[in-house]
Amino acid sequence: MEKDSNQNISLQDLMIALNDTDNGNYPVDSWNPDYCGEMDMIIKSDGTWWHEGSQIKRHKLIKLFASILRKESDGETYLVTPVEKIKILVERSHFLIIDMSIEVEKQRQKIFFKTNLGEMIKLSSTNPLRVETNLSTMEPSPYVIVRGGLEGLLSRSVFYALVDLASEVQFDNGNQLGVWSCGSFFPLGPINAHLI
Repeated sequence: MEKDSNQNISLQDLMIALNDTDNGNYPVDSWNPDYCGEMDMIIKSDGTWWHEGSQIKRHKLIKLFASILRKESDGETYLVTPVEKIKILVERSHFLIIDMSIEVEKQRQKIFFKTNLGEMIKLSSTNPLRVETNLSTMEPSPYVIVRGGLEGLLSRSVFYALVDLASEVQFDNGNQLGVWSCGSFFPLGPINAHLI
């Protein structure tokens, strides 16, 4: 199904392409369709999804679209089906992290995050945390990998809960504030930033 790269794809085209696939976990990383153009769809920084200027409010539809998201090496995000690859816009992140829980087994801490779409992610070397810090304001922007290159932005309340768990680790070049999960240490900001 080849389309002009400047042509906008309709929601109907996308749903037709998905009808031929099994419902559930889609193997988007193994699909290799041709690029078909852009869709007027955006994931806003507050986690809401919009299509042609209107907010998509059906939770099941948003979950379906989120299940076929793929971020590629060009930095762009696509909705991917077996026959179409359609570019969409993402203002800040693909998901919002709205909750956090902790498990401790044999003195080893595991941190779990929950996305706004109900997915659970274990903070680990597979799903790492990164914190971008505005060096002028020292305002943090914390992200965790949800799957593939897709990221979730931690809500302010979740980040504050994470800071409450933080410990300080001394390195050769200074002290680092961060959290431990699944045996890995994840910095919460630049080295020595918490001492300022």
